[in-house]
Amino acid sequence: MATDFQRRKVAVVFEAMDADGNGYLDESDFEALTERWVGLRGWAPGTADHERMRSIMMGWWSAISTMSGAEHDDKVSLDELMNVVDQLPEMQDAVHATADAMFDAIDENGDDRIALTEHKQVVYAWKGSDEGIEEVFPQLDINGDGHLSRAEFRDLWTAFWSGDDPDSPSQWVFGRY
Repeated sequence: MATDFQRRKVAVVFEAMDADGNGYLDESDFEALTERWVGLRGWAPGTADHERMRSIMMGWWSAISTMSGAEHDDKVSLDELMNVVDQLPEMQDAVHATADAMFDAIDENGDDRIALTEHKQVVYAWKGSDEGIEEVFPQLDINGDGHLSRAEFRDLWTAFWSGDDPDSPSQWVFGRY
């Protein structure tokens, strides 16, 4: 069962994804997240980048809605999302695949590294604010080289979603909360 710490950090992401503020996630929230992200990047509908991002976001929605045990038609509450979080430690391959898909989406210039500017964009797309990212990015950049490698990002993403260590840098993957 998820801890209070896990619930607090996931609740911030949940609130950011709940575009209409109705207390549930549904398909339209993931469409809105897609549109925020592609809007920041200037990817027009029908382009390969737009369709790839939409596929990633809608795939995530499909997985969450299926795994959550949602009691509401096509809606997922925070409690139901926490049901998914509870399952993640046994699903490392799926978590890593999601991390890799997110990494590819964030790595705007395709150099196989996430720079501060790219990380700021993704946090802004998720939360509508990139406040404090300059302060937390060095904590995420574990080896101090100024970028997040795929391995660093995968570890951070996995630890954010399935970890319970308030001292882990992974707690800042979506910025301050």
